[in-house]
Amino acid sequence: MTTAELHAPIVAVTVYPDRARITRRGSARLAAGEHRLRLAPLPLGLHRDSIRVGGRGAATVLGVDVTTWRQARSADDQVSGWEQRHRELAEELAEIDDADEIEQQRGEFLGRLAERAGGTYARALAGGDASPADVAAFTDSVAGQLAESRARLRALARRRTELTEEQAVLQRHLDAAHGKREPDRLAAEVTVSASADDTELDLEVSYLVDGARWQPSYDLRLVEETMTVTWFGLVSQDTGEDWPECELALSTARPAAATAVPELSPWYLDRFRPAPPPPAPTASFGSPPPPGGGPALTGVAARAGRPRPKVREQVAEVEQGISAATYRPARPVAVPADGSAHRATIAVLELPTRTDYVTVPLRATEAHLRATVGNTSAHTFPPGPAAVFHGADFVATTRLPVWAPGEETELALGVDDRVRVERKLHRRTETRATLGSTRRRDVEYQITVANHTPRPATVEVRDQLPVSRDEAVVVRDTTLVPPPAERSELGEVVWRLRLGPGESGEIGLGFRVEIPKGVELTGWRE
Repeated sequence: MTTAELHAPIVAVTVYPDRARITRRGSARLAAGEHRLRLAPLPLGLHRDSIRVGGRGAATVLGVDVTTWRQARSADDQVSGWEQRHRELAEELAEIDDADEIEQQRGEFLGRLAERAGGTYARALAGGDASPADVAAFTDSVAGQLAESRARLRALARRRTELTEEQAVLQRHLDAAHGKREPDRLAAEVTVSASADDTELDLEVSYLVDGARWQPSYDLRLVEETMTVTWFGLVSQDTGEDWPECELALSTARPAAATAVPELSPWYLDRFRPAPPPPAPTASFGSPPPPGGGPALTGVAARAGRPRPKVREQVAEVEQGISAATYRPARPVAVPADGSAHRATIAVLELPTRTDYVTVPLRATEAHLRATVGNTSAHTFPPGPAAVFHGADFVATTRLPVWAPGEETELALGVDDRVRVERKLHRRTETRATLGSTRRRDVEYQITVANHTPRPATVEVRDQLPVSRDEAVVVRDTTLVPPPAERSELGEVVWRLRLGPGESGEIGLGFRVEIPKGVELTGWRE
């Protein structure tokens, strides 16, 4: 049996939410008999039981073995180069440290020499054994050597800084490529039997590997009554092998998810047995910070002149399966094993939208623009982050839940100051019943909504009536004008006002609270 290396580059990748299936293809020309074709290196995260072998040719696959390929260094040439350069920089930095220490010692020696020589020359000058010229020459010589030593120290410091910065860059590259730094790799050995001499065999090897993922991301842009949804797939991987530009597919299937139907367990009821009361907790005080909001980003005005067609985006082809879909981007995408995200456009869809306003003047006299979008496409959108735009203006970020065909979702598009809301206390009285056993408190509010936009607007106004938690405290509504469109058992009332441009509407909300004598009321607010 002969053993040969099989060159089989990556030709296709199917990325799942938590892993990927890699497909490699290679060719070999074989003589009659059994042969072992060795495919290496393969990543350590490979699922050994997931290897599948196929292809074309007059040969029979007898078996596939996965072995560990142990090496002293990484099999990736780029990583090996970075590691080699990193070692060279460490050695050069060590040499600089040695040279710096020598220069420091040289400077200390010259300093001590100058101190000792100063006393010697002073005595020689006093005794007439030395001339001032000799003293000046010695002093200049020592000063020159000290200056040269200081210059060399500064040069060493500059070089150390340069090497340290280069070393930091290399370290960041190596950290990003941590999956490729492992020297050990796997090898697949495929045993085949060729039926004749000069057999041409085209072999295809596929396997599952961990460390790969794709996540959805969305741009939601509202223009008039249409929401344009741009769906992106963010692909990243640190499997230990780079993916070249090849046939890339994104699948919503989850190979790791459990497929067993859940079973029920018995549902027991029992007598309540109270536990001993715990010690009283220490009270803590605090309040959440007020909601913040940043200014919207304004778009760029359209250029004057004859209108030009919109720029189009290439979208992916979709294959709908029984329980999952596979998307094939129109443009090949190379994904290196550094964990960085690479974006591919999956779909661009225009979905019908209804817009209205929502206000809760009891909390804040602001009108929030709301878009209700229906998914009329055949796509099921996975959950993911979304950037929301109103025309050219960025207004918010949100997170879409799973959005199936036929479902509607609501998007908040920010506050519109052109819809003005006011809520004020119109009347408040407190009286006693004739026998003096019951107190009555009457309150009435007036809510005004004005539409200053150039188009008709529907405004949903939400308010509430108090709800009694004691049968002795009775709450009766006295004024609900106009009649609310909705009313809940928890006291929430909802009106929907249809206002034309420049129109305004009023809502009257009034209620009465009857309190028995001797009862103190809690929870009251104006």
